[in-house]
Amino acid sequence: MAAAVHLRPLHSLALRPPAAKAAPSWLPLPAKPRARRRGSRLTLLVCSASPPAPAAPSSSGGDNAAASAAARWAEWIPRAAAGRAGAGPEQVLRLISGAAATPVCQFVDKPRTFLHSVDPRVKLVWLLALVVLPARSNIYMRFGLVVFLALLSVWVLPNHVWKDQLGRVALLSGFIFIMLGFGADGAPSLVQTRTPPSSVLGIPNIPCSTSGYSYTIMKLGPLQFTRKGLSVASTSASLSFAIFQSASLCLTTTTPEQLASALWWFMIPLKHIGVAVPEIILTLLLSLRFINLVFDEVRNSALAIVARRINWKKLTAMETIDIFFNYIRRIFKNIFDHAEQISKAMIARGFRGDPSNHKIYFLTESSFGFADLFSLLCLFALMGLASYSDQLV
Repeated sequence: MAAAVHLRPLHSLALRPPAAKAAPSWLPLPAKPRARRRGSRLTLLVCSASPPAPAAPSSSGGDNAAASAAARWAEWIPRAAAGRAGAGPEQVLRLISGAAATPVCQFVDKPRTFLHSVDPRVKLVWLLALVVLPARSNIYMRFGLVVFLALLSVWVLPNHVWKDQLGRVALLSGFIFIMLGFGADGAPSLVQTRTPPSSVLGIPNIPCSTSGYSYTIMKLGPLQFTRKGLSVASTSASLSFAIFQSASLCLTTTTPEQLASALWWFMIPLKHIGVAVPEIILTLLLSLRFINLVFDEVRNSALAIVARRINWKKLTAMETIDIFFNYIRRIFKNIFDHAEQISKAMIARGFRGDPSNHKIYFLTESSFGFADLFSLLCLFALMGLASYSDQLV
């Protein structure tokens, strides 16, 4: 009905034909000035959209013609616009629920691969090396480590996991690379040198380089991509990719108990100098166990809103914002409720806030085997290649 109301004034521009003659399918219009030619074309288009009327049209025939024209316009304009406008909030919630459904930093036991059998202490050493090497190596080693981690993720992780994780980490690293590449040394300096030119001082001009060296790699309007920007951007992007993806690989192939036991093995000497090692290990263990609850609450709350089939087209902007604020508030409320339940369960089992008085059972036994030896040899080879490549470049 709303479309018919808007289209009736346009349809009423059609001139009624004489009662004694049949109405033609086209409408002859007199010559108009150039400034009004557009309006006459619109009138002709609207009138020709309706079929030819009989010689003496009745009131019901005119209403039917107007309704048919209004239905045609409503099919083209309002429905398509409303369909695109109403899909926004629900589509965002579906994306959130789909992203939270993918196991991020969670242990995946199947399919069992080579990394699952590696000792967690060796994995922690690899994590430390993958943090240091991108910052201390040349650009070829940085991009080589990125390719190595990407191929390892494709081999170890399931298809639906590595496609989701690699895409997001690569998007973040690419954004960092572009921003730092053009921002580190992109804007030209406004400070001019105060040294007089060489012709004034009587010094011969410095000859140009014949090797094709250029400090500026690319220019994009007022910005420029220089060699300094390339070095800073490649270091930051590679380091970000290595940190996120290596941590994801470690958490995906290692249980929280194994990581806690490996960190306990490395930190137990610090206990003699007063470091609260049991408290750190217990906090780490609870944090790794709590990650699954956070992703579950985010996904379940989003699915609860989608399942209610809210008609977003009938809501105002403030009502839509209020729904999203309630969604965030519900997530935090459920997370705090889970934390309170965990604390009550620990108190009921005799925990009183001092981890040193309680024994932490890791339920795992670390053993050094052939896979661990092979991993350490690969690590030593990678470090030797990194130091050798620095001498070549």
